[in-house]
Amino acid sequence: MNNLRERERERERELLHLDIGSGAGDLVKLLKNHLNTKASCCDYTDKLIQLPGQKVDIVDLNIKKELPYQDSAFDIVTATEVIEHLEDFRAILREMYRVLKPGGICVLSTPNILSLNSRLRNLWFGFAELMGPLPLQNRKIESCAGHINPISIFYIMHALHELNFNQIDFAVDKYQRSGMGKAIILWLPIKLVGSKIWWREVKKYKTIDNSNKKIVRHLNSLPILLGRTIIVSAIK
Repeated sequence: MNNLRERERERERELLHLDIGSGAGDLVKLLKNHLNTKASCCDYTDKLIQLPGQKVDIVDLNIKKELPYQDSAFDIVTATEVIEHLEDFRAILREMYRVLKPGGICVLSTPNILSLNSRLRNLWFGFAELMGPLPLQNRKIESCAGHINPISIFYIMHALHELNFNQIDFAVDKYQRSGMGKAIILWLPIKLVGSKIWWREVKKYKTIDNSNKKIVRHLNSLPILLGRTIIVSAIK
């Protein structure tokens, strides 16, 4: 009976949510509508928020790489479409780990620079999808002109593992139809050439071992080749 009461109290408990790079506040609103959350928001400006009464803590994470919150303060920490705007994404992941409670969940997303569309755009033009030539002055930080750090799923998962996060997983928001024809044409060459490079990395360079081979295998999987946006979750 005591265990049942404890579980009931846990379900009713208000979850503390930190949204980094909160922008207009769409994710904050979504979680409030679906979970019992109380949100804290931080961004480089408070001019973007569109939730009446929602306070935004102003912090430029490219200047001060620390979140203005105490250790183990939040049940949920989110950073959607944020890390590609940051000079040092690993520093912010460390901060996300610090402010999460034990057992808390972190969720982040970023453009998938390893999709076939993105890989081919890089080949033809020199820039991955949603990355491009940046203006040298008057850069609009919250737009694609603020994308200064293209990051692949491997390095995100690597950083989370180094921080001792658990249950690290990823998904994609949707498959790009425009990539499906390319996948049909390129699937076999990718598998053949990829296998050759894989064994060279294993045998000669010894860069792939039991600790990372599962992540490396994901890089040429269909979700990565066709997915538009990478969504990564992990538990502290």
